[in-house]
Amino acid sequence: MKDNYSSLTTHHSPLFMRRPERLAEVLRAEVTEIVGYELEDPRLQAVTVTDVRVSENLREAKVFVVVHGNDKEIKEALKALQNAATFVRQQVALNLDLRHAPLINFVRDTVEENATRVQELLKEIHLTDS
Repeated sequence: MKDNYSSLTTHHSPLFMRRPERLAEVLRAEVTEIVGYELEDPRLQAVTVTDVRVSENLREAKVFVVVHGNDKEIKEALKALQNAATFVRQQVALNLDLRHAPLINFVRDTVEENATRVQELLKEIHLTDS
């Protein structure tokens, strides 16, 4: 007889996600709110939270961000985020009612930039082939 529950364990709904993944989803939404609406630093206006990865032991979280601007503006925004990391962690713990919120480390997400660069290179190749 076939087990009716076996398909449920491979389902990709939030209910069946591993704990670090579930926490990462909730953190992404919460950190997006905090960075977007609670931090009043003008250097953070061009920041978008793209992803969060939580360590297996739930003690650390890498928050990936895209920052629009030149190199100086990007560095300033990342510096402002690192300075605000403790506040963000405290707000996350308070808003999500967590006894131990993970340490938050903001990391520049370069996937979008790399994709744009690859597209530019492909266009150049296409133009030279024509």
